Amino acid sequence: MKSVERAFSDNGLLANAISGFSPRQAQIDMAMEVALAIENKASLIVEAGTGTGKTFAYLIPALLANKEAAEQEQGSKKIIVSTGTKNLQEQLFHKDMPLIRKVLATNAQIALLKGRANYLCTYRLEQYQSGGGQLDAQMLTDLVKVKTWANTTLTGDIGELVNVQEGSAIFPYVTSTVDNCLARDCPHVKDCYLIKAREKAIDADLVVVNHHLFFADMALKDTGFGELIPKADVVIFDEAHQISDIASEYFGEAFSTRQLLDLCSDVLQVYRTSLTDVKQLGRAAEKLMKTTQEFRLLFPYDPERGNWRERHRQAKIASAFAMLKTDLDFLYQVIKLCVSRNDAIDNCFERAVTLLSKYDIMANLEVGGMSFWFETTRRHVVLHQTPLSVADKFSAYIKASGAGWIFTSATLAVDGTFEHFAKPLGLDQASHLLLDSPFDYQAQSQLLVPRFLPEANHRNRASALAELAIPLIKASGGACFMLFTSYRVMNQVAELLEGRVDNPLLVQGQMAKQTLLSEFIDNDRAVLLATASFWEGVDVRGDKLTCVIIDKLPFASPDDPLLQARSEDVKRQGGDPFYHIQLPQAVIALKQGVGRLIRDISDQGIMVICDDRLVNRPYGEVFLKSLPDMKRSRNLEQAAQFLHTITDDVGEKI
Repeated sequence: MKSVERAFSDNGLLANAISGFSPRQAQIDMAMEVALAIENKASLIVEAGTGTGKTFAYLIPALLANKEAAEQEQGSKKIIVSTGTKNLQEQLFHKDMPLIRKVLATNAQIALLKGRANYLCTYRLEQYQSGGGQLDAQMLTDLVKVKTWANTTLTGDIGELVNVQEGSAIFPYVTSTVDNCLARDCPHVKDCYLIKAREKAIDADLVVVNHHLFFADMALKDTGFGELIPKADVVIFDEAHQISDIASEYFGEAFSTRQLLDLCSDVLQVYRTSLTDVKQLGRAAEKLMKTTQEFRLLFPYDPERGNWRERHRQAKIASAFAMLKTDLDFLYQVIKLCVSRNDAIDNCFERAVTLLSKYDIMANLEVGGMSFWFETTRRHVVLHQTPLSVADKFSAYIKASGAGWIFTSATLAVDGTFEHFAKPLGLDQASHLLLDSPFDYQAQSQLLVPRFLPEANHRNRASALAELAIPLIKASGGACFMLFTSYRVMNQVAELLEGRVDNPLLVQGQMAKQTLLSEFIDNDRAVLLATASFWEGVDVRGDKLTCVIIDKLPFASPDDPLLQARSEDVKRQGGDPFYHIQLPQAVIALKQGVGRLIRDISDQGIMVICDDRLVNRPYGEVFLKSLPDMKRSRNLEQAAQFLHTITDDVGEKI
């Protein structure tokens, strides 16, 4: 404990190694509590406001505990850090970890582990090189680039492929899934990049994963990868506000048209390359492929989510769903005749068995304690069975682990309490720590809640938002985020602003997220319009961002099937779904959006929340109490003047 406190002191390890470092009491308080939780193998929940320095506050105690255990020959402590995104994983591993290792003079071995879809599968690359008939021209071009890169890569991490678009359709053909991986039967198993990455992670002292990967391991949803988490002595969740929904997803089941089409595609590949004598194999795969595609066509083209129990009551849907079972069973029977002829067809047989089992789960809609829902993409339908609560399973796992568990984020508390976060995860025994941001929000920022805006569903809403934004954009000279709760309103406002402002408009969907963000940072006058994925995990500092406009309070859609199921469950227990579920979720989401504005001690800016409910509904006070203590205003001219002051100050410095 003393070594942790010394590390953060005026003349400690950090001060000696980092130019300009100065101790922050909130950071020291968090580090000390983290060290205590690790020592006592206890659970700790920490909200650390923006600017606290939470990354160092959890990494340094964890690595010091590892170092001290090794020096005392007690065996080093295994540490797992789980983050919300791959970008944060990369930042921790490539930027923060090397610095802290140097500061602490530790030899701790660090590993970065991503999900299997991030690693090249040499076997599948070979398969599709030899039979690329299913690939279109762009995919064939990308396949050539992947092959060239495959000859030089040491890690097999497809993130290295800078000349292939992030969402390229080729990637599912050259990476594996839990379903199609041949595991130890693969002819390339000794050179498997995924296995090498996992072995390195198992041997490492500290492993950086992401939440999806963590819960895949914990729920044993990825065969052969259940050995990492049980060995952990310390588990740290950064961006922990995301984990309740992710945990529910992995403790549930999913059945998708993509799984069916992938199976058909692989069966056809085997038929064309090695089992050409079994013509029925090709016919059965093509029949199921057609039926699967027709099933998707029964849903609207635009992505949606809905209640699967209700949708299944529609005669056309029920009939098409039953046809999936008929054709999947037929393919299973044909594959069964080919079992043992080669490893690839044996793998397809096992996948068919699994998919039949998952089909039966999605067909048994009378099971209690579960939400049955669907979601669609432009190409696929995914059916989900999700437990309404994971509290019992998760809390039992924590108790049995004998590890220290740390849950931290800048947005965990609602109205000063952690109940909304802790209860769904069964963290009743966890300690709590709420640390305010060290930033002076009163001096650095203003919160504007404009008057006289039309209601959210009014036909003139988008027009009013555009009219409101124009003077603010002009006053800030750009450097503005407009964050929306729907693509429809975002695109309407973008269209209305076109030609009304001289600033470049960057609209989500025009290009990849990281490219969009880079364009915004590189152009001082840009205005970025975006939806959910830009509400969190985006870090733009200084005068690059001085105005954030949020279109309305981010309440989840009442039609969301998982929300509906959880709401019904709360009602059955005598609770109020709005105050127990909808309000806390919206508060956390708004805190994330507001957190985009002030990222540094010298940042200044205006936060505009275009929703009267913040000030004229009783629950608005819950939002306001949970937000940073900014100066409040309802005067648009006053806000514009504050922005003019900021831009004038920047001009003088230049």
